[in-house]
Amino acid sequence: MHKTLSIELTVYQASDMHPPEVPQMAVAGRSNVGKSSLLNRLAGRKQLAKTSSTPGKTQSINFYKVEPGGYYLVDLPGYGYAKRSKTDREKWARLIQTYLTDNPWLRAVLVLIDCRLDPQASDLELTAYLKERKIPVLAALTKADKCSKREGQARLSQWQDILGGVPPLLFSAVTGQGVEAVWDQVDSLLWQDPENG
Repeated sequence: MHKTLSIELTVYQASDMHPPEVPQMAVAGRSNVGKSSLLNRLAGRKQLAKTSSTPGKTQSINFYKVEPGGYYLVDLPGYGYAKRSKTDREKWARLIQTYLTDNPWLRAVLVLIDCRLDPQASDLELTAYLKERKIPVLAALTKADKCSKREGQARLSQWQDILGGVPPLLFSAVTGQGVEAVWDQVDSLLWQDPENG
């Protein structure tokens, strides 16, 4: 089933954080891991989310409404290296933390990981933080078209162990690999009964 994404809300300051009262999945990842490319591919549109070769392009939290479904995918600023001031990076960290900790509508976080790299400290810190807060994690290994099949399978196994047996998905915004699998997982996680899930 074809889904559409439309941006409905952009938040720059933690004090302005008033998430919509519907199920949400955050999309998180290191700067330049391909978050905007993933969102564009899921939407089937090239310019929905702005892509850039400069790390740290996303400076706000962007809420994308998904139809059919009526839930939100929420694009968080990239973490790790960014060509921005320390003050800016600290502001983004507070913004992200406010969203993750003060939001009863958050059902899970889609963590994007570059399939070409060994596990990075920032990715391990985020997944450990989410696990500690009992927030479900869905992991997608991006840029799968740039990994050999053997390399991709090795990275999948590595992250499955790190995530406690939850298998990640291989994703490529270039070839479309993993698009349907990501949508299936997003639907299944967001439409859980919140009382039981």
